[in-house]
Amino acid sequence: MKILLIIFSFVYLFSACGDKGRDELILITGATMGTTYSVKYLNNISESIENVKVNIEETLQTVNAQMSTYIPDSELSRFNSSSDTSWFSISNDLAFVLNSSLEICELTNGALDITVGPLVNIWGFGPENKPTAIPTEAEINSALETVSWKNIEVRLNPPAVKKKMSKIYCDLSSTAKGFGVDKVSGYLASIGVKNYLVEIGGELRAFGTKSKGEEWRIGISKPNNNSSIQEVIKLNNTSMATSGDYWNYFEEDGIRYSHTINPKTGRPISHKLASITILAETCLLADGLATAIDVMGEIKGLEFATENSLCAYFITRENDQFVVNYTESFNKLILEN
Repeated sequence: MKILLIIFSFVYLFSACGDKGRDELILITGATMGTTYSVKYLNNISESIENVKVNIEETLQTVNAQMSTYIPDSELSRFNSSSDTSWFSISNDLAFVLNSSLEICELTNGALDITVGPLVNIWGFGPENKPTAIPTEAEINSALETVSWKNIEVRLNPPAVKKKMSKIYCDLSSTAKGFGVDKVSGYLASIGVKNYLVEIGGELRAFGTKSKGEEWRIGISKPNNNSSIQEVIKLNNTSMATSGDYWNYFEEDGIRYSHTINPKTGRPISHKLASITILAETCLLADGLATAIDVMGEIKGLEFATENSLCAYFITRENDQFVVNYTESFNKLILEN
Protein backbone atom coordinates (compact mmCIF):
# COMPACT_ATOMS: atom_id res chain seq x y z
CA MET A 1 0.00 0.00 0.00
CA LYS A 2 1.31 3.41 -0.91
CA ILE A 3 0.56 6.06 1.68
CA LEU A 4 1.39 9.72 1.20
CA LEU A 5 1.15 11.90 4.28
CA ILE A 6 1.01 15.62 3.61
CA ILE A 7 2.43 17.40 6.64
CA PHE A 8 3.76 20.93 6.43
CA SER A 9 6.16 22.17 9.09
CA PHE A 10 8.13 25.34 9.44
CA VAL A 11 11.16 26.08 11.58
CA TYR A 12 10.83 29.40 13.37
CA LEU A 13 13.52 31.29 15.23
CA PHE A 14 12.86 33.50 18.22
CA SER A 15 13.21 36.85 16.48
CA ALA A 16 12.95 39.07 19.57
CA CYS A 17 16.49 38.92 20.93
CA GLY A 18 16.37 41.99 23.09
CA ASP A 19 14.09 44.76 24.28
CA LYS A 20 12.97 47.01 21.47
CA GLY A 21 11.34 50.40 21.49
CA ARG A 22 7.93 50.74 23.06
CA ASP A 23 5.02 50.43 20.64
CA GLU A 24 7.23 48.47 18.24
CA LEU A 25 5.71 45.28 16.86
CA ILE A 26 7.36 42.27 18.52
CA LEU A 27 7.38 38.77 17.02
CA ILE A 28 7.85 35.61 19.10
CA THR A 29 7.69 32.19 17.46
CA GLY A 30 8.24 28.58 18.40
CA ALA A 31 6.92 25.03 18.28
CA THR A 32 4.03 23.50 20.18
CA MET A 33 1.33 20.81 19.88
CA GLY A 34 3.00 19.22 16.86
CA THR A 35 2.88 22.50 14.95
CA THR A 36 4.15 26.07 15.32
CA TYR A 37 2.98 29.17 17.11
CA SER A 38 3.41 32.87 16.42
CA VAL A 39 2.74 35.81 18.74
CA LYS A 40 2.84 39.43 17.61
CA TYR A 41 2.24 42.31 20.00
CA LEU A 42 2.89 46.01 20.37
CA ASN A 43 5.53 46.56 23.02
CA ASN A 44 3.64 48.96 25.30
CA ILE A 45 4.57 47.08 28.49
CA SER A 46 7.48 47.00 30.93
CA GLU A 47 7.80 43.19 30.85
CA SER A 48 10.95 42.12 28.99
CA ILE A 49 10.53 40.29 25.71
CA GLU A 50 12.57 37.38 27.07
CA ASN A 51 10.19 36.99 30.03
CA VAL A 52 7.17 37.14 27.73
CA LYS A 53 8.70 34.39 25.60
CA VAL A 54 9.37 32.20 28.65
CA ASN A 55 5.85 32.66 30.01
CA ILE A 56 4.25 31.89 26.64
CA GLU A 57 6.30 28.70 26.39
CA GLU A 58 5.33 27.66 29.92
CA THR A 59 1.66 28.34 29.18
CA LEU A 60 1.73 26.15 26.09
CA GLN A 61 3.71 23.40 27.82
CA THR A 62 1.07 23.28 30.54
CA VAL A 63 -1.76 22.96 28.00
CA ASN A 64 0.15 20.15 26.30
CA ALA A 65 0.74 18.37 29.61
CA GLN A 66 -2.98 18.53 30.29
CA MET A 67 -4.55 17.74 26.91
CA SER A 68 -2.15 15.98 24.55
CA THR A 69 -2.82 12.40 23.45
CA TYR A 70 0.78 12.22 22.21
CA ILE A 71 2.24 12.60 25.71
CA PRO A 72 1.76 9.28 27.57
CA ASP A 73 1.56 10.84 31.02
CA SER A 74 -0.56 13.87 30.16
CA GLU A 75 -3.75 14.27 32.19
CA LEU A 76 -5.87 13.27 29.21
CA SER A 77 -3.69 10.26 28.36
CA ARG A 78 -3.89 9.01 31.94
CA PHE A 79 -7.66 9.33 31.86
CA ASN A 80 -7.82 7.55 28.50
CA SER A 81 -5.69 4.66 29.74
CA SER A 82 -7.75 4.20 32.90
CA SER A 83 -10.58 1.66 32.85
CA ASP A 84 -12.10 3.14 36.00
CA THR A 85 -15.62 4.53 35.54
CA SER A 86 -15.62 6.57 38.75
CA TRP A 87 -14.72 10.27 38.96
CA PHE A 88 -11.17 11.02 37.76
CA SER A 89 -9.63 14.21 39.20
CA ILE A 90 -8.26 16.67 36.64
CA SER A 91 -7.11 20.29 36.43
CA ASN A 92 -9.50 23.22 36.16
CA ASP A 93 -8.37 23.92 32.60
CA LEU A 94 -8.89 20.36 31.37
CA ALA A 95 -12.33 20.27 32.99
CA PHE A 96 -13.18 23.58 31.31
CA VAL A 97 -12.07 22.40 27.87
CA LEU A 98 -13.84 19.06 28.20
CA ASN A 99 -17.04 20.75 29.35
CA SER A 100 -16.88 23.40 26.61
CA SER A 101 -16.17 20.74 24.01
CA LEU A 102 -19.15 18.68 25.15
CA GLU A 103 -21.35 21.77 24.76
CA ILE A 104 -20.22 22.00 21.12
CA CYS A 105 -20.86 18.26 20.69
CA GLU A 106 -24.43 18.82 21.86
CA LEU A 107 -24.94 21.97 19.78
CA THR A 108 -23.76 20.19 16.62
CA ASN A 109 -25.68 16.98 17.38
CA GLY A 110 -22.48 14.97 17.54
CA ALA A 111 -20.83 16.28 14.36
CA LEU A 112 -18.08 17.15 16.81
CA ASP A 113 -17.45 14.19 19.08
CA ILE A 114 -14.47 14.28 21.42
CA THR A 115 -14.63 10.50 21.87
CA VAL A 116 -13.77 9.95 18.19
CA GLY A 117 -10.19 9.03 19.16
CA PRO A 118 -10.45 5.26 18.51
CA LEU A 119 -11.55 5.96 14.94
CA VAL A 120 -8.83 8.58 14.44
CA ASN A 121 -6.28 6.04 15.66
CA ILE A 122 -7.32 3.11 13.44
CA TRP A 123 -7.23 5.42 10.41
CA GLY A 124 -3.67 6.42 11.31
CA PHE A 125 -4.12 10.05 12.31
CA GLY A 126 -3.55 9.65 16.06
CA PRO A 127 -0.47 9.12 18.24
CA GLU A 128 -0.29 5.42 17.41
CA ASN A 129 1.66 3.93 14.51
CA LYS A 130 0.30 4.37 11.02
CA PRO A 131 -1.79 1.41 9.81
CA THR A 132 -0.47 -1.00 7.21
CA ALA A 133 -3.93 -1.29 5.65
CA ILE A 134 -7.25 0.54 5.45
CA PRO A 135 -9.35 -0.47 8.48
CA THR A 136 -11.76 -3.32 7.89
CA GLU A 137 -15.51 -3.01 8.34
CA ALA A 138 -15.22 -5.04 11.54
CA GLU A 139 -12.49 -2.76 12.92
CA ILE A 140 -14.54 0.35 12.14
CA ASN A 141 -17.67 -1.10 13.72
CA SER A 142 -15.71 -2.16 16.80
CA ALA A 143 -14.30 1.35 17.22
CA LEU A 144 -17.74 2.90 16.68
CA GLU A 145 -19.03 0.98 19.70
CA THR A 146 -16.86 3.15 21.96
CA VAL A 147 -17.64 6.48 20.27
CA SER A 148 -20.27 8.74 21.84
CA TRP A 149 -19.79 12.07 23.56
CA LYS A 150 -22.78 11.18 25.74
CA ASN A 151 -20.58 8.61 27.52
CA ILE A 152 -18.51 11.36 29.16
CA GLU A 153 -19.52 13.40 32.19
CA VAL A 154 -17.59 16.43 33.47
CA ARG A 155 -17.69 18.14 36.84
CA LEU A 156 -16.23 21.65 37.21
CA ASN A 157 -16.05 21.90 41.00
CA PRO A 158 -14.11 20.01 42.11
CA PRO A 159 -12.80 19.39 38.57
CA ALA A 160 -13.22 15.79 37.47
CA VAL A 161 -14.36 13.63 34.57
CA LYS A 162 -15.77 10.13 34.34
CA LYS A 163 -16.56 7.53 31.72
CA LYS A 164 -19.79 5.60 31.37
CA MET A 165 -17.82 2.94 29.47
CA SER A 166 -14.35 1.77 30.46
CA LYS A 167 -12.96 1.95 26.90
CA ILE A 168 -13.94 5.57 26.21
CA TYR A 169 -11.03 7.52 24.73
CA CYS A 170 -11.06 11.32 24.42
CA ASP A 171 -9.30 13.32 21.72
CA LEU A 172 -9.22 17.12 22.10
CA SER A 173 -7.36 17.86 18.88
CA SER A 174 -10.42 19.81 17.70
CA THR A 175 -10.40 22.27 20.62
CA ALA A 176 -7.05 22.15 22.49
CA LYS A 177 -5.18 24.33 20.00
CA GLY A 178 -7.94 26.90 20.14
CA PHE A 179 -7.79 26.84 23.93
CA GLY A 180 -4.01 27.30 23.73
CA VAL A 181 -4.60 30.47 21.70
CA ASP A 182 -7.09 31.66 24.30
CA LYS A 183 -4.66 30.96 27.17
CA VAL A 184 -1.79 32.86 25.55
CA SER A 185 -4.13 35.72 24.70
CA GLY A 186 -5.30 35.80 28.32
CA TYR A 187 -1.69 35.95 29.51
CA LEU A 188 -0.90 38.88 27.19
CA ALA A 189 -3.97 40.75 28.39
CA SER A 190 -2.99 40.09 32.03
CA ILE A 191 0.35 41.87 31.60
CA GLY A 192 -1.23 44.86 29.91
CA VAL A 193 -0.74 44.09 26.20
CA LYS A 194 -3.50 45.94 24.34
CA ASN A 195 -2.69 44.94 20.76
CA TYR A 196 -1.77 41.37 19.78
CA LEU A 197 -2.17 38.53 17.32
CA VAL A 198 -1.77 34.97 18.63
CA GLU A 199 -1.67 32.01 16.23
CA ILE A 200 -1.17 28.27 16.74
CA GLY A 201 -1.21 26.03 13.68
CA GLY A 202 -3.53 28.39 11.80
CA GLU A 203 -5.97 29.00 14.69
CA LEU A 204 -5.72 32.58 15.93
CA ARG A 205 -7.03 35.48 17.94
CA ALA A 206 -6.60 39.16 17.08
CA PHE A 207 -7.09 42.05 19.48
CA GLY A 208 -6.60 45.77 18.97
CA THR A 209 -4.49 46.89 16.03
CA LYS A 210 -0.98 46.46 14.69
CA SER A 211 1.57 49.28 14.43
CA LYS A 212 0.32 52.71 13.33
CA GLY A 213 -3.24 51.75 14.14
CA GLU A 214 -3.64 49.46 11.15
CA GLU A 215 -6.13 46.63 11.39
CA TRP A 216 -4.89 43.07 11.68
CA ARG A 217 -5.15 41.55 8.22
CA ILE A 218 -5.47 37.79 7.96
CA GLY A 219 -5.16 35.68 4.83
CA ILE A 220 -7.39 32.64 4.30
CA SER A 221 -5.41 30.08 2.32
CA LYS A 222 -6.63 28.39 -0.81
CA PRO A 223 -7.07 24.67 -0.04
CA ASN A 224 -4.38 23.61 -2.48
CA ASN A 225 -1.20 23.19 -0.37
CA ASN A 226 0.74 25.97 -2.12
CA SER A 227 0.16 28.68 0.52
CA SER A 228 -1.61 31.02 -1.91
CA ILE A 229 -4.30 33.30 -0.48
CA GLN A 230 -7.99 32.95 -1.30
CA GLU A 231 -9.21 35.93 0.74
CA VAL A 232 -7.92 38.65 3.04
CA ILE A 233 -10.04 39.76 5.97
CA LYS A 234 -9.73 42.23 8.84
CA LEU A 235 -9.97 41.10 12.45
CA ASN A 236 -10.27 42.82 15.82
CA ASN A 237 -11.28 41.31 19.15
CA THR A 238 -12.26 37.98 17.66
CA SER A 239 -10.94 34.47 17.06
CA MET A 240 -10.67 32.46 13.86
CA ALA A 241 -10.20 28.78 13.07
CA THR A 242 -10.05 26.89 9.78
CA SER A 243 -10.65 23.22 9.12
CA GLY A 244 -10.03 21.41 5.85
CA ASP A 245 -8.82 18.21 4.24
CA TYR A 246 -5.80 19.63 2.46
CA TRP A 247 -3.13 19.64 5.20
CA ASN A 248 -3.25 16.12 6.55
CA TYR A 249 -4.41 13.11 4.58
CA PHE A 250 -3.16 9.96 2.91
CA GLU A 251 -3.79 8.40 -0.46
CA GLU A 252 -4.19 4.79 -1.45
CA ASP A 253 -5.01 3.53 -4.95
CA GLY A 254 -5.90 7.06 -6.03
CA ILE A 255 -8.37 7.60 -3.17
CA ARG A 256 -7.78 10.49 -0.80
CA TYR A 257 -8.54 9.91 2.90
CA SER A 258 -8.99 13.04 5.02
CA HIS A 259 -7.78 13.24 8.63
CA THR A 260 -11.23 14.47 9.64
CA ILE A 261 -13.30 11.46 10.67
CA ASN A 262 -17.08 11.47 10.69
CA PRO A 263 -17.91 10.08 14.16
CA LYS A 264 -21.25 8.74 12.93
CA THR A 265 -19.96 6.73 9.96
CA GLY A 266 -16.50 5.93 11.31
CA ARG A 267 -14.91 7.01 8.03
CA PRO A 268 -13.05 10.05 6.70
CA ILE A 269 -15.28 12.79 5.34
CA SER A 270 -15.97 12.54 1.60
CA HIS A 271 -17.89 15.64 0.55
CA LYS A 272 -17.01 18.69 -1.56
CA LEU A 273 -16.25 21.09 1.29
CA ALA A 274 -12.52 21.79 1.07
CA SER A 275 -12.20 24.43 3.77
CA ILE A 276 -14.35 26.07 6.44
CA THR A 277 -13.33 29.16 8.42
CA ILE A 278 -15.24 30.18 11.53
CA LEU A 279 -15.03 33.37 13.59
CA ALA A 280 -16.15 33.28 17.21
CA GLU A 281 -15.69 34.95 20.57
CA THR A 282 -13.14 32.35 21.70
CA CYS A 283 -10.70 30.32 19.66
CA LEU A 284 -11.79 27.14 21.42
CA LEU A 285 -15.33 27.69 20.12
CA ALA A 286 -14.15 28.62 16.62
CA ASP A 287 -11.88 25.56 16.54
CA GLY A 288 -14.60 23.13 17.60
CA LEU A 289 -17.26 24.59 15.31
CA ALA A 290 -14.91 24.53 12.30
CA THR A 291 -14.27 20.82 12.85
CA ALA A 292 -17.97 20.09 13.31
CA ILE A 293 -18.98 21.92 10.13
CA ASP A 294 -16.16 20.21 8.25
CA VAL A 295 -17.82 16.93 9.23
CA MET A 296 -21.27 18.18 8.19
CA GLY A 297 -20.21 19.18 4.68
CA GLU A 298 -21.08 22.12 2.48
CA ILE A 299 -24.89 21.83 2.50
CA LYS A 300 -25.68 20.89 6.09
CA GLY A 301 -22.78 23.03 7.29
CA LEU A 302 -24.09 26.19 5.64
CA GLU A 303 -27.57 25.49 6.97
CA PHE A 304 -26.18 25.05 10.48
CA ALA A 305 -24.04 28.21 10.24
CA THR A 306 -27.01 30.26 9.00
CA GLU A 307 -29.43 28.91 11.62
CA ASN A 308 -26.94 29.69 14.40
CA SER A 309 -25.91 33.11 13.03
CA LEU A 310 -22.28 32.07 12.69
CA CYS A 311 -19.63 34.10 10.91
CA ALA A 312 -18.48 31.46 8.41
CA TYR A 313 -16.57 31.20 5.14
CA PHE A 314 -16.85 28.10 2.92
CA ILE A 315 -14.60 26.96 0.07
CA THR A 316 -16.09 24.10 -1.94
CA ARG A 317 -14.64 22.02 -4.77
CA GLU A 318 -16.73 22.19 -7.95
CA ASN A 319 -15.40 20.69 -11.18
CA ASP A 320 -11.73 21.16 -10.21
CA GLN A 321 -12.38 24.75 -9.17
CA PHE A 322 -12.99 26.44 -5.83
CA VAL A 323 -16.35 28.07 -5.17
CA VAL A 324 -16.70 30.49 -2.25
CA ASN A 325 -19.74 31.01 -0.05
CA TYR A 326 -20.13 32.80 3.27
CA THR A 327 -22.69 33.94 5.79
CA GLU A 328 -23.92 37.53 5.82
CA SER A 329 -21.90 38.52 8.88
CA PHE A 330 -18.65 37.45 7.19
CA ASN A 331 -19.10 39.79 4.21
CA LYS A 332 -18.21 42.96 6.12
CA LEU A 333 -14.81 41.51 7.07
CA ILE A 334 -13.58 40.94 3.52
CA LEU A 335 -11.07 43.48 2.26
CA GLU A 336 -10.98 44.61 -1.34
CA ASN A 337 -8.17 43.07 -3.37
